[in-house]
Formats: sequence, structure tokens, C-alpha cells
Amino acid sequence: MVLRALAATGVATSLFGSAAFGGHPPPPPARIVIESVTANGSGCPPGTAAVAISPDQTTFTVTYSNYLAQVGPSSPPTDRKNCQLNLVLHVPGRRSTYAIVSATYMGFASLAPGASGTQRASYHLQGDAHTTNFTHHFPGGFNNDWQTTDTVHIAARDVARCGEDRNLTINTELQVDRGTSSPSATSFMEMDSTDGSIQTVYHLAWKKCQ
Repeated sequence: MVLRALAATGVATSLFGSAAFGGHPPPPPARIVIESVTANGSGCPPGTAAVAISPDQTTFTVTYSNYLAQVGPSSPPTDRKNCQLNLVLHVPGRRSTYAIVSATYMGFASLAPGASGTQRASYHLQGDAHTTNFTHHFPGGFNNDWQTTDTVHIAARDVARCGEDRNLTINTELQVDRGTSSPSATSFMEMDSTDGSIQTVYHLAWKKCQ
């Protein structure tokens, strides 16, 4: 039975109405939580990314010390760095859920006139055929802190299993292109941190697990 979507709160179940469950109130909601986060890639080699997960396991922060894409007088015209974040999510059973994933990226860029910078991110949940992509462009002449935020809805619809762990892959990328800037100019873009959160939304009535 499809019911209206409800954000995960401590009182969410009181809104469902007991008639749908034969006069019995539904069990308390369980959230999708983050079990672990790891980072790997040319922008976050071992020892250069620090991961912190909040006590309630719904938010995380990754801090980078060497996530930098740069072009200059003695370098190729394009430089690209990436960092893949692998999150192990515990998905509650007995209902169909969605994860609303929000990620904010912060850093600094110094781009010479004629150069450009790009920050990309893709999101893929294990078992889902769809990958969501975001791209943010920064023009030449930009010399300041930068910040971008992505929000994506990811389905976790397998209600037959009672609680399982699934991998959420977030692949991020920084790219700097020399473009028409002076060959003697140096342009760079760096990422300082990624702040992410998981919100659980319920879409179906409780079902018996197998």
C-alpha cells in the first residue's frame, strides 16, 4: 500500500493511521545510517584525507590536505584530480526507503583570465542502475573561496530483506584548463573539505521481512 512520503522523524509513524495495520501502530522508524566512509584517488592519496562521522551516523566530513588541480608554465594544458568516497550505508528493512543525499564541497581557486575550473561529482547506490551527475564551472579571473552543493534522491526499495549494508559511491573531480590564458600563468583549484548528510524518507507501509 503506497502512503504519502514522510521524512524520518521520531513522530513520523503517528501520521500513518492505525487502520492500515489492522488497528496496531507500526513499529518505530529506522534510519539509513552511515557505517563507514573511505577515500581514495589521485586527489586524496593515502594519508591526505581525514574522515569524521557524526555520533548519530547521518552526517560526515572529509577534510583534504592535497586535493589540487593545477596548470602552469611547465605543465600540460589540463590537469585533473579525483577522489572516490565509498560510504557503507545500513538500509533498514520492513519498508521502502529513499536516501536524500546532500553534499557540500568547499575550496579555493585562482584562475588566470582565459583559464577555467570545473568541479564534478557523481552518486551511485549499489543495486541501482542510475548514476546522478553534477557539474559546476568556474570562469577565468576567479580568485576566491568556492562552494557547491548537490542534492540527490537515491532509492533503496528492496523491502524483502531486513536491514542490509549497501555501498554509496561518490566520485568527485577537480579539473583546471589553461584555455587562452598566458602560457606563463599558473591556475589552480583545490578542495578543502566535503560535508555530507543522509536523510531518510519513507514511501511504503511496513511489510513483513523474509
